[in-house]
Parts: sequence; C-alpha cells; structure tokens
Amino acid sequence: MLKIDEAIIVEGKYDKIKLSSVVDAVIIVTNGFGIFKDKEKLELIRYYARTTGIIILTDSDSAGRKIRGYLKGAVDGNIRNVYIPDVFGKEKRKEKPSAEGKLGVEGINVRTLSEIFEKAGIAASESGKTSDITKLTLFELGLSGGRQSSLLRKRLQKKLGLPELMSASALVEVLRTMMTAKELEDYVKACKENENDI
Repeated sequence: MLKIDEAIIVEGKYDKIKLSSVVDAVIIVTNGFGIFKDKEKLELIRYYARTTGIIILTDSDSAGRKIRGYLKGAVDGNIRNVYIPDVFGKEKRKEKPSAEGKLGVEGINVRTLSEIFEKAGIAASESGKTSDITKLTLFELGLSGGRQSSLLRKRLQKKLGLPELMSASALVEVLRTMMTAKELEDYVKACKENENDI
C-alpha cells in the first residue's frame, strides 16, 4: 500500500473504497457535482491544498472533467492531477454502463490504479507519521458530546487555521494528518486556558 501525504480528491464513496485498497491517504469525496454547493467540503480541500497539497483523481468522463476544472479554479495551492485511462465497460454494482461507457475510478483494477500514481511521479511518503486520534479522542478531550464541545472545536480550528465549518468526523480525519493524540491534548489545554481566542 502506497502511503501518500497529499489528500486525494475523488467523486464518490465507491471511488474512495476502491482507492483505500491502494493508498494510505486522506481521501475526500466530492459527492459528484455536490461539491459546487458544499462550502464546508471546499474549505477542507482548500486547507489541504495549502498544507499537504491535493491530488485530483476524478473519472475520465465529461462529469469528471467538469469537477476537476471547477476545483482547479476554486482552489489555490499545491494541486496535482492524476488521470485514469479510458477503459470501456460497466462497474459491477451498476445495471448499465455510464453515459459515455467508461469505467470510473471504482471500476479500474487495483494494479492499474497503482500504476497511474507511479506514472504521475507520486512516491510514497517518507514521513512515517502515524496518528492515534479517533472519535473517542475527541470525546475524551471534550471536543464532542459535551455542552461546550462545539465552542471548543471552533477555538481549536481557529488556532490550527482550519475551516470553521467542519463536522467532528471531518475534524478527526484532518487532525490525524497533523498530530498525535498527545499533541492534540496540548492544543486543547491551550484553547481551554485562552477562552477569549474566538
């Protein structure tokens, strides 16, 4: 499995599932054209473009090109494009092929997916950084499940330069790329001490 530092942008949840068997990375789903109206998701993508960089891996059909074009225009930062080849066929879970008859990311075999990252010059991460942050970590630190959790999350997100509109689940995914649970605990303590940092 290829460990990649950049966040990878794909269109759908089945693309994410397939890609998860090839790479160890943050994978963000646009929900197709849903990204055009999802400000929270777009802010998250912008955050990663500024920090780790992003890789856009949309389908090779016209919808995929439209989403790729939108993201390239809406996001500043380190953006890399990876393209899947035109392979005609039908995904197993679908009754009929797509309008253009091409397989999307979910339909491409694992070996081909690995090869397209290699051809794009995307190498494995050398950071070796792993995180132990989970949803339980957020609960234990008071970032979820409590009366003041939402306010504390906002303080933390502001301190870390993260988008304000993030769900607890999205926050876990981002924090895992940034720090360990112990480092998060230190940030939360600082946020609690400086209650005026809003």
